[in-house]
Order: sequence, then C-alpha cells, then structure tokens
Amino acid sequence: MTSDITPLFEEKIVQDNRFKNRYVVAPMTRVSAANNGTANERMKQYYERYAKGGFGAVISEGIYPDRTYSQGYSNQPGLADEQHRDAWKPIVRGVHQHGSLFIAQIMHAGAQSQGNAYTNQTIAPSAVAPKNDQLPFYGGKGPFPTPKAATHEELEEIKQSFARSARLAKEAGFDGVELHGANGYLLDQFITDYFNQREDQYGGTTTNRMRYILEVIKEVRREVGHDYLLGIRISQGKASDGEHRWALGETDAKTIFGELGDSPIDFIHVTDKDGTASSFGEGSLSMAAAAKTFSGLPVIANGGLHETDKATQLLSSDEADFISLGTAALQNPDAPNRIRNGQRLEPFDFSSIMLPQAEIKDHELKKEVRR
Repeated sequence: MTSDITPLFEEKIVQDNRFKNRYVVAPMTRVSAANNGTANERMKQYYERYAKGGFGAVISEGIYPDRTYSQGYSNQPGLADEQHRDAWKPIVRGVHQHGSLFIAQIMHAGAQSQGNAYTNQTIAPSAVAPKNDQLPFYGGKGPFPTPKAATHEELEEIKQSFARSARLAKEAGFDGVELHGANGYLLDQFITDYFNQREDQYGGTTTNRMRYILEVIKEVRREVGHDYLLGIRISQGKASDGEHRWALGETDAKTIFGELGDSPIDFIHVTDKDGTASSFGEGSLSMAAAAKTFSGLPVIANGGLHETDKATQLLSSDEADFISLGTAALQNPDAPNRIRNGQRLEPFDFSSIMLPQAEIKDHELKKEVRR
C-alpha cells in the first residue's frame, strides 16, 4: 500500500463501531426482493460480496418501513414487520462474517413512489407532484401522480413507522440505521421548497422545513437507544430532479447541517455528482465540507470518488471521514481490495441502467441500477 492511499485504509470508530477502513458501499436500489418485501438468498449473495471485497461498511438499499404509503418500487425490500426482520437476519450474518459493518437505510418514498403493493395513492408534505416523469428502469411510466397532503395524524404514523422499522433493523442485527433524507424521497420533500408548501409548523422557512426530519430523528433515537449507530443521507438533487439546488445555497447548508449537528445522530452521508466540487456556486464548499463544517459530525462523502486522489483529498483535508462508492462498487464489488493491491477499477457499464425492470431482475449482478 502506497502512502497516497494510506488514509483510505485507516480504521475509525464511530459510536463504538469499528470501521476497518474508510470505504462504504452506497445505498443502491435493487428491486429484487419478493413481492411482499421479504429479503431473499439472492440479496444475501449480493451484499456478502461487498464484505468479501473489503468494504469497511455496507449501507443497504432503501428499505420501506410500513405497509401503507412508504414503498417506492415493486420488489423493494421492507422492514415493516417481524417477517421482514427475520428474512434480513441471515443477510446481516453473511456481511458480518467477513468483518464489515452493515447499516440499514430506511426510506419512505413519499411523492416519488412508483410501485406500491399496498396502495395506489401517494403521500407527501403537500399535494405537489415530482418534476419530470417516473423512472422507467424502476418500472415506472409517465408523470408521477399528485400525492395527497399528509395530515398531522398521518405524519405521526409515519414518524412511528420509522422508529419501529429502526427497532426491527436493530433486532435483525444491523449495526446501525441511516434515514433516507436525500434524492427527493419523503424526508427530503420536507426540506425542498417547491415540494413543501405547508403553512403549519413544518413549512415556510428552512428551519421550519427541517422540523419534521428532526422529530423523526428524535423518535428513532428514542426507540433504538443512545448506543446505536444512527445517521442520515442528504442531497440537493433528486431522482426526479437531478439539477435541484437549495435556494439559499450555503446559507441553507448552514441551517440544515447545523440543525442536524445539534440532533442525536452520529453521521451525515452526503451525495453530489462530484463529491469534491463546489456545491453551492463557484468557490463554495463541497457538500461534504459543508456537512463537516456546519455539523461537526463524521461525514460520508459520495460522488465520483472511485478516483483515489479525490477520495484521499477529502479525507486528508478533513472534509470527510468516509468514502462511499455506488456504481463503482456495482462494477467492482472488491474495489477496496483492488485499490489496496494497486489494481485498476473497471468502468461502470451505463447501458445497464436503461434495461426494463423485468430484465434487470434476471441480469447479472454487476449490471444493476443505481438510485
């Protein structure tokens, strides 16, 4: 191992969890669970290969937390009940036996849902449909429907579903939970100005739009205890609107990451097209640097960081603590081992993401889609 990549292979402790290196598998939608959301043997093989490949931690694909509005895609896995929990147990054991941590990402799709076995209706902060059409490689077609605006009673139910799902993740053996507050899903919809047109305590200013997320975090923390790893993923772009940027730029970043820094979470996972680039205009901070500066928490950075010079730059400058890989990991499930041994990574085959969903299910694992 050369001195240039040494920071990538240093251990780090977060909430009493030992990460054997700084490489993390980013959460990626797989649409390969059973119709009822139950995880299966194919998923076990998929996740275990990353642990074998040397990643310090693996973050699961987004897992839906209830049997009402939260599911986002057909064949998405759930953690809504004990059956779901028990199906994840052997998968967690498979990851652990190779020395990697396993973190469950809990995701409520909100208005961006385009495949739900339990209802045809969607729910969101306000009755505002996502921009652009549904994503065909996740089985969607045409415009997103206009969701119903969530009532206070429904928001309380959703909050409890996040907490219950986090408890089930803990019981399944996961080392921690990441709340999906990015990419245009429900929690991100509260942050987003055009999605959130509420006139109550959850709408209006950026501080108010953060309120519901902070309540979810506190409820989850109360459920899993103070010694359990808890984080959140944050982005500006969305699955349905990749070019979106926060209206107030770094001012919004200071508010959002500052509020998260004062909350009972242990890490923030940020994603951008280029994890090292300015995220709020020329000369501004990157998402990772903003999260680190304004929150003071450990940060996982994502976005084109398969290039080791970019990855080490973020770690050495203290802009991030961990590096997550998405498509690079799909193509190279043994990426950390390859990098440690001086081997090149194979480029991702982007033609795979245009496959129809039915073909994706039976396609070789390295050709799967990324959220």
